[in-house]
Amino acid sequence: MPFPYKKVDSTDIEYIKSVTSPDRVAVGDEIKSEYYHDEMPDYGVFPPELFVEAINKEEVSAVMKYCYDNNIPVVIRGAGTGLAGGSNCKYGGIMMSIMKMNKIFPVDHKNQTITCEPGALLIDVQAAAADEGLFYPPDPGEKTATIGGNVITNAGGMKAVRYGLTRDFVRCIEAVLPDGSIVNFSSNVVKNTTGYDIKDLVIGSEGTLCILTQVTLKLLPAPKYTRTLVIPFESLEKCADMVPKVLDLPFVPTAIEFLERELLEIVERTLNKPFPVPVGNAVLIVMYDASSKDELEAACDSAAEAALENGAIDCMIADSPERIASVWSVRGAILEGMKADSVAQEECDVVVPRSAIAEYVKSAKKIALSHGIRVEPCGHAGDGNIHTEMLRNPGMSDEEWKSATHASLVELYALSKKLGGQLSGEHGIGNGRLEFLEPFVGERIHRLYKSIKLAFDEKLVLNPGKIVEFNK
Repeated sequence: MPFPYKKVDSTDIEYIKSVTSPDRVAVGDEIKSEYYHDEMPDYGVFPPELFVEAINKEEVSAVMKYCYDNNIPVVIRGAGTGLAGGSNCKYGGIMMSIMKMNKIFPVDHKNQTITCEPGALLIDVQAAAADEGLFYPPDPGEKTATIGGNVITNAGGMKAVRYGLTRDFVRCIEAVLPDGSIVNFSSNVVKNTTGYDIKDLVIGSEGTLCILTQVTLKLLPAPKYTRTLVIPFESLEKCADMVPKVLDLPFVPTAIEFLERELLEIVERTLNKPFPVPVGNAVLIVMYDASSKDELEAACDSAAEAALENGAIDCMIADSPERIASVWSVRGAILEGMKADSVAQEECDVVVPRSAIAEYVKSAKKIALSHGIRVEPCGHAGDGNIHTEMLRNPGMSDEEWKSATHASLVELYALSKKLGGQLSGEHGIGNGRLEFLEPFVGERIHRLYKSIKLAFDEKLVLNPGKIVEFNK
């Protein structure tokens, strides 16, 4: 690092207690081990020296100003559901939780927005919008993630193909900068060309540039009708080849997902969640939303006809809330099922052009298998975000697993780049993919990333060692 970080001492502890509350501060062994890592412990287990729960922006500001002045690193913690090693204290220091900052304000019907604090859970924000007849579309797999976490990772999810990412629904942000300044990025307006668009730069910055304290989100009218099609195929290749054909139809699907039968069997075997309909060796799941029954019928008929013309075994319709929920609950349980079915997991969540999905899937399976790893690709086919799940079998040593996954990742990222894709479509860089970023984007772009970090945080006190590293 460019300068040594200060170790937290008794003076620092007393100050943090004085600007927050002693009953919301834990030190050393008092800190629960769950705060040492996120959902991917393999990407780093690092204990903070002090843990504090903030309840408002004034406390966040006071803590950050003190830490900035005293060179103490700070990591912000939400629900800890990240998958890139982004919310751990790599260099010690202070972990500040914003989970108690979870207020959701009344829906603004005139502007069709909802404002909340960063600790509000995604599922609660979606419910608050639904209670008012409105719809917050971003739908990442982890519904108990916080809105703040969704925003700073630009979470996507299954419905991104129609509605877009979290970025597309953020109107404005209130935040605290590393030096403790409280600022606003944009306001509740639809258009804004006032200066640089810092709001969109902050979204997806993984907690390295500022701390969100309030966010205003755009809402949409709730769709009146929805239906899910379950389309089995004889092979994953045929299934993946169908994706661009669905997207070429006149109706924009809400979500398109593909799964191999082996993944469905894993979920059934480990979690006792059977898929509600029979499938071939792979299945394409397509969801449509519509404002009228006629529109919905036309969309589903068009997709079913195209699928059967292109080698689908069948096309089954889930049109009741119960049937739809049963299909998507299995899809949502994939990661949990794989964790239960293997000793360890590594995930590569590249994104490729939709036209390259089939080629990526075929090549990715060959790459991982060549290194002795069981591999299960699945993903958000509508936006090209492919989750390449690598599973460790019993009998592999730690060294064998580490070597095989690293070799696989090098080749998988090279494949993604060759096909015109990107390193990560959803989970981000964090600490887990740090070594792969510069080779992927190139030295000049990587240097630009560092310049952006320094413009916000010249002392490198906010979530240091994530996305970019300065110790070499």
